[in-house]
Amino acid sequence: MSEELNNKVALITGGTTGIGRDTAVRFAKAGAKVVFTGRREAEGKDTLALVKAAGGDGLFILSDVAQSAQVQSAVQKTVEKFGRLDVAFNNAGIEGANAPIIEQSEADYDRTMGINVKGVWLSLKYEMQQMIKQGRGGAIVNMSSVAGFIGSNGLATYCASKHAVLGLTKSAAIEGAPHGIRVNAVCPAVIETPMEKRLFSDPPVHDYMIGLHALRRFGSPAEVAEAVLWMCGSASSFMTGSWITVDGGLMTGPQFPDDLMQK
Repeated sequence: MSEELNNKVALITGGTTGIGRDTAVRFAKAGAKVVFTGRREAEGKDTLALVKAAGGDGLFILSDVAQSAQVQSAVQKTVEKFGRLDVAFNNAGIEGANAPIIEQSEADYDRTMGINVKGVWLSLKYEMQQMIKQGRGGAIVNMSSVAGFIGSNGLATYCASKHAVLGLTKSAAIEGAPHGIRVNAVCPAVIETPMEKRLFSDPPVHDYMIGLHALRRFGSPAEVAEAVLWMCGSASSFMTGSWITVDGGLMTGPQFPDDLMQK
């Protein structure tokens, strides 16, 4: 068992399902004390049970990343429970409505940007405040996406939010560097999560999306979690203001159908 984060204190937002849940479990296996937040209590209890089954010490906090007081409280409760904050994974996010710009509601735009951008900004604000106060540096990973580099029909606001996360990541890295705080991002393509089921469950759409990936499959939450774990550890000590794409080759270029290539 890896102990790269042995006795480090980690905070994960959006840790109740999917990538956040797998990362919480892997952090626990790596020796970290794991605090994670989310808006669904039942799923949070399930994740906490998995963290403890992995041999970790954990804490679940019911919290909405779009609410400043709740984000600040989550950091405070982390410190109250474990004494400090060493690493963070700002993972919480939503896809928003799948609709053209001309049909999207202002309320949906506000909700998507509120969680995906404001939520990361608030998390960075209070995490970095605590890390600077401690004076021992730290590592933070933000959840972006391949949508942080490209556009997508019907998901303009989601794409805009993930582009914004990369901008926040670069700026936070510059500000954190004098304090020994590294800030990076992870940029997955389609991962097998509840979000993927909501967006791409229709068989023709599912098959089309699979075909965009050079590896001809979707990724697993565990594969993203491993990248996050690496970026939070000492092996990535010279990496900041950057990102890792975990995309199955989606960003390498257009993928042609297999039957066409065989002709």
